[in-house]
Amino acid sequence: MPIDAARALAAEPRSGEIAWTPKDVLLYHLGIGAGLPATDPDELRYTLESRLHVLPSFATVAGSGAPGVISGLSMPGIEVDLARVLHGGQNLTVHRPIPATGRATATSRVAAVYDKGKAAILVLRTDVADADGPLWTNDAQIYVRGEGGWGGDRGPDTRLEPPAGQPDRTLERTVREDQALLYRLSGDWNPLHADPDFAKTAGFDRPILHGLCTYGMTLKAVVDTLLGGDVTRVRSYATRFAGVVFPGETLRIRLWQQDTGTVRAAVSAVDRYDAPVLADTIVHHS
Repeated sequence: MPIDAARALAAEPRSGEIAWTPKDVLLYHLGIGAGLPATDPDELRYTLESRLHVLPSFATVAGSGAPGVISGLSMPGIEVDLARVLHGGQNLTVHRPIPATGRATATSRVAAVYDKGKAAILVLRTDVADADGPLWTNDAQIYVRGEGGWGGDRGPDTRLEPPAGQPDRTLERTVREDQALLYRLSGDWNPLHADPDFAKTAGFDRPILHGLCTYGMTLKAVVDTLLGGDVTRVRSYATRFAGVVFPGETLRIRLWQQDTGTVRAAVSAVDRYDAPVLADTIVHHS
């Protein structure tokens, strides 16, 4: 079996220094569709360095890009075919606002390995701290097709009950044809998002958008419409990647504001009869 769960879980954490600048933040924001309209004051807080606010989902690319997806496949005990790998979900906890310029230590380890029968799920946890203390914690769920079935722990059921009632807001956001090409410059170089031949090997007609790009677009929609544009109000953000997005499609983002400091979201692809894209999506906020 290519995945040795015991070895992966027993491996020593890996630590390394990461750094980022306002240029990295600006590039990330552009990659998730910020800047339209270009002179809108609400958009300039994402695209102009003199007014820069850092959307917390920047943590998923800060310093290295694609935490837990590509890097997680090089951990001890893990040897899998990249074409069989999909990003299954992402959980982010923000310990304090992310500065526009930073230098920190990122410590990663395999926190769990689950046997889903026809697939394995790796959970890679990355804790990031700077000189002032913890900044954020990322949990990436990596879905590896064809690597389950060894009789291991199936893991917890993390599915949520669908939100009740009609959404408080329904938004549509169009994904540009070149958006995956722009987003990958923030660090996720998986050819699945750019190379048509590789995408076909992985079972897709054409390259797909990064799940973390949709993740960022959705958090921006929540912040802009329900949190008064205040990025510092986000405390945590979790989602399950329920389906793919193709560049050029339009996303439908449904939002439910709840009384307990949470926003529930559901994202679908308008062009494919509302095919689910993000599910079990929840933002905790102040």
